[in-house]
Amino acid sequence: MEKHFTIALAGNPNSGKTTSFNSLTGSHQHVVNYPGVTVEKKIGYTKLDETKVELIDLPGTYSLTAYSQEEIVARRVLIEDKPDVALAVLNSVALERNLYLVLQIMELGVPVVLALNMIDEAKEQGMTINAKKLSELLGVPVIETIAKTGEGLKTALAESIKFAEEKKANKITPLVISYGTDIDLTLDKLSEKINQYPELINQYPTRWLALKFIENDFDIKQQIAKQNLELHNFLETQVNELTKHLQTTLGTFPEAVIADYRYGFISSLMRNGIVQRKENNAERIARSDKIDQVLTNKLFGPLILLAILYLIYELTFTLGAYPMEWLEALFGWLGDFATTHLADGLFKSLVVDGIIAGVGGVLVFVPLLMITFFLIAILEDSGYMARMAYMLDRIFRVFGLHGNSVMPFIVAGGIAGGCAVPGVMSSRTLRSPREKLATVLTVPFMNCGAKLPVFLLIIGAFFSQYQTIIMFGITLLGWLIALIVARILRSTVISGPSTPFVMELPPYRFPTLLGLCIHTIERTWEYIRRAITILLAVSVLLWAAMTFPILSQEEQAKTETQITLVEQKLEEFKNNTNAEQNSKKQLLLELEGLKTKAFHHTYAGRLGTFLEPITQYAGFDWRTNIALIGGTAAKEVIVSTLGTAYAITNTGDEDSATQSLSARLANDPSWSIATALSLIIFVLIYAPCIVTLVVIRQETGSWKWTFFSLIFNTALAYVLAVCVYQVSLKFLN
Repeated sequence: MEKHFTIALAGNPNSGKTTSFNSLTGSHQHVVNYPGVTVEKKIGYTKLDETKVELIDLPGTYSLTAYSQEEIVARRVLIEDKPDVALAVLNSVALERNLYLVLQIMELGVPVVLALNMIDEAKEQGMTINAKKLSELLGVPVIETIAKTGEGLKTALAESIKFAEEKKANKITPLVISYGTDIDLTLDKLSEKINQYPELINQYPTRWLALKFIENDFDIKQQIAKQNLELHNFLETQVNELTKHLQTTLGTFPEAVIADYRYGFISSLMRNGIVQRKENNAERIARSDKIDQVLTNKLFGPLILLAILYLIYELTFTLGAYPMEWLEALFGWLGDFATTHLADGLFKSLVVDGIIAGVGGVLVFVPLLMITFFLIAILEDSGYMARMAYMLDRIFRVFGLHGNSVMPFIVAGGIAGGCAVPGVMSSRTLRSPREKLATVLTVPFMNCGAKLPVFLLIIGAFFSQYQTIIMFGITLLGWLIALIVARILRSTVISGPSTPFVMELPPYRFPTLLGLCIHTIERTWEYIRRAITILLAVSVLLWAAMTFPILSQEEQAKTETQITLVEQKLEEFKNNTNAEQNSKKQLLLELEGLKTKAFHHTYAGRLGTFLEPITQYAGFDWRTNIALIGGTAAKEVIVSTLGTAYAITNTGDEDSATQSLSARLANDPSWSIATALSLIIFVLIYAPCIVTLVVIRQETGSWKWTFFSLIFNTALAYVLAVCVYQVSLKFLN
């Protein structure tokens, strides 16, 4: 008979927990949200002999005290989902700090198995860890692992299953730590009172519940108040007395005393010869510290960061040029093939103008994005990304943000290629509601992966000789605007004090090729999946909006006759060298108007034309207006919409249909460098996509801030775009 076990993977950030999860489950995993919150959880499946194992990857957290959603979620899974065992993945190099979380899990009464991960790095630093001794002292299995190579993970899994079976037969006793006479006496009083309420002790261990109340755990206190207000008031009175006593006698608070005793318990473990170091090792500076002396130097660190960012774009454009040309040629061939073999009519227009021109216009940028994703994965897996957050904290504080705001900015596209959705979601690590809100509202200004195709299109059309510089400048501009807006918001509508920033810098590591490829493929596939699903659907809808209603047959015949007459007049200019250029230009404009008459008659054409009196000050015509409206669904839609619009309203030479979209924009007399710069500014800043707006609503809990982001961002984008366009007209054209 097949057995089934549920194992929760717990651990600090940067402990290798998620790497262990990926190694054990491979592709047999999926991502969902925890009930009631927006924190994601990964669930994966694997088999060991005849045993089926469900693995839950808990959010990385340093403790189980409810300061953030990650900590609340981690402990709710341990309490409510009741996994058979928790496999705690520890960073062996920082064993003492990692054991702090382990003690809290053991106090909760959950069976624990320890995976001493990164054991190879510990040995490199001259550390020897006595796993057998640690196992004896804690009474739990301890296994040495190296997650990045998979070494020891199967053994840890087998030990977890074995330990879970043992604990099912023998009820586990929660770990009991003495916190000193004062707190222990209060714990006994609270536990005695809590034991009178079966509805609570059936759900939580009694002593743990009392301990959380003393630690001023808001989540637990709220739950007790809802279930029994009388009990809550009794516990509150006892804890207030304890707090006053500790402040009077020791000048401290219960939470600090509890933390001190936990670390004291860990120190007593270490004194039993758990960790031994080579002689004089304390004087040796770790390799990571030596590297940090250069890479995080106050003077050279930011310059190196900028150089790395510039290098990413330089490599992207250099290596991606040929693959991008090949894809452009492929989609051009597909368009020619469909044009030749499909009968004239709406279906042909849908395939050629809607699908191939729309979706193909976005997919041609896949090689560039793939290279960008690969290079960013190197920064993440090597440990340099955390250094970026550390260095930028000094700057962020000036603008009223927190050091933990850096990672949401980076995730959202601070190095390009990210996404605002996980960027907004990752802001939940901020404990200050004001700093979190400021981060949520400014994250969408980053150069996300959805905006990249738009910028690549414009750069290819107007700045092909300066691709790296322009893209580098766009990214820096996104940061600058986000910081300025954050400073304004923190000084006005969401003012308040800043909170201190502390973060762990993981050791530098050599990324594995497999890990880099997995991260690159995952992100690239997510981009392609969006193009195939969301963009395809939106492209078809916009094609319909740009096709219907159709002109009547009489109107079409009349328009075609007028087009023929104008073309004949233009033909005469070819043989008349003395023809006035103004007359020829007037005829060309008249021809364009006639050829786009059917388009102006459509729903999209009417809307785009209706907005022209407003958007003309920013240099946008009716085609661009339609594309920007479509871009509120997803920014990539801007490219697909422009591709469809130019395919439907092709008014150029006979061979213009075979040109790339960039070439069509470059040859369009209604476009200029001023228009290109204006559109770059507008796309960078204006309304977040629909999915991002939904996530902003989830994270802020208010539609007020969602609509603020929609309206404020668009208004700011329009004002800046108008300024850029008008100034550029005077100096660049």
